[in-house]
Amino acid sequence: MIENQNIRPAQVIGPLGEPLTLESLPPIGTTRWVVRRKAEVVAAVNGGLLSVDEVCERYSLTLEEFASWQRAIDRSGMPGLRVTRIQHYKSLYERQQKF
Repeated sequence: MIENQNIRPAQVIGPLGEPLTLESLPPIGTTRWVVRRKAEVVAAVNGGLLSVDEVCERYSLTLEEFASWQRAIDRSGMPGLRVTRIQHYKSLYERQQKF
């Protein structure tokens, strides 16, 4: 019976070390995605505050878009989420994979 219950934390630790709650996440329908907001949403999913499906629905994101944020953070941390740096970090990561 317990396995069927959704147990979620009330808060998780955000990308800058601050506590994140559902209320402190970016507003529903956010369309301007700065690095901090992307990182907060990824931290919320990683901490179990929201599921991937809930995030995609809440913010009208595709699964691929959210997954790219997760990969960027895994590979390069928060700087990897900068749109202007995507190509730089992508080529750096590809070069690292060759060696």
